[in-house]
Amino acid sequence: MAQLVQQYLDRIRAEHADVTDGALADYIPELARVDPNRFALSLSSGDGFVYESGDAELEFTIQSISKPFTYALALDRIGTAAVDAKIGVEPSGEAFNEISVDQTTKTPKNPMINAGAIAAVSLVPAATPDERFEAIRDFYSGFAGRRLELDAEVYASEKATGNRNRAIAYMLASFGVLDDDPDDVLDVYFRQCSLRVTSTDLARMAATLARGGVNPMTGRRVTNASVVKRTLSVMVTCGMYDATGDWVSAVGMPAKSGVGGGIVAVLPGQLGIGVYSPLLDARGNSVRGVRLCRSLSEQLGLHFLTVSRDSRSTLRAVYQPRAGIRVYETHGDLLFCGAEQVIRTVEREKGEFDVAILDVSRVDDIDDAARGLLSGMSAALRAYGRVGYIVDPDRIVIRADSEFEAMRYLSVDDAVAAAEARPQR
Repeated sequence: MAQLVQQYLDRIRAEHADVTDGALADYIPELARVDPNRFALSLSSGDGFVYESGDAELEFTIQSISKPFTYALALDRIGTAAVDAKIGVEPSGEAFNEISVDQTTKTPKNPMINAGAIAAVSLVPAATPDERFEAIRDFYSGFAGRRLELDAEVYASEKATGNRNRAIAYMLASFGVLDDDPDDVLDVYFRQCSLRVTSTDLARMAATLARGGVNPMTGRRVTNASVVKRTLSVMVTCGMYDATGDWVSAVGMPAKSGVGGGIVAVLPGQLGIGVYSPLLDARGNSVRGVRLCRSLSEQLGLHFLTVSRDSRSTLRAVYQPRAGIRVYETHGDLLFCGAEQVIRTVEREKGEFDVAILDVSRVDDIDDAARGLLSGMSAALRAYGRVGYIVDPDRIVIRADSEFEAMRYLSVDDAVAAAEARPQR
């Protein structure tokens, strides 16, 4: 039944597949050579299950999506007070590569712009640049659940054309923000931006943030919840540069973009999203990526002010009133994330029953995405040779004109009686 979610994601991605607005990031020569038509979407649930659509296997460089993760590593290793002394948390209102600092503190305004990101690299404790890069790579790899590799060509291209970042680094050194040699710090910064990821890597990295620092695929705790809280807070206010206000109001997920064409987005407690499309708008954000994330948020109800509770609390009880019959009792607010968990739980257990009864009589609220997923559950079970009934006395899922009306019952007892009376296979 995971195909029901897959169909949603494929359809939403297809809505934006023909968009050709934007331009490649030609100020880094290697980035100007990528295929502008590639387009990928990956979504990782809170338990590590991943959906992929489009070019999800394609590797690209992480670029500025690296910034929140290096910031998190600095917080993890030296603590909030030490990091705050060198990097602020206020939106800059300026371009990501602006050569500027806070006029009062003479420190970078936040870690999501280049000045703050370069400062964050310098705060990662290490004896040598190589040791610092390996610490950063290992930290990112813990979030992704696999070892990430360096794109040597992009690294060389960035290093050869990075004079603006050199100006930023030397400015920071002049204000006492960098304690190490600016060129050594920059070399690590160029390397971290040149690590290769896929949209699925980004979705898993986001899901690890969504789980408070625990990678849902590997079960490894990569960092602690307080680091994640601070990191996500800065991503909300600063992650999409000077388009952050539009993003928060329309999409409503902590996020970070990169000029390589990627976007990582986090729905805390529930899921992570990774998107790739290399054509950028004037602010350095992926054109199709932003539009896709906006559609995902609108159609699946993913705005963090909409999602009021953890999807794992959706299933109130699962029990077996008769041999071969299993009841899945839901309650609370049933939105996309909760419905996805329900249908995948039913699919995972389909070998343990002949009839599944979904009880939605205690659901307080439901959105269209959840309604669509649950209403298709009966047909999906039929494909596996199983039967699906729904207890829906208030018609919150099954409308009067629905093709699934025959599978709707007013109580669990009625549904169980129908299951017992059905013709046996």
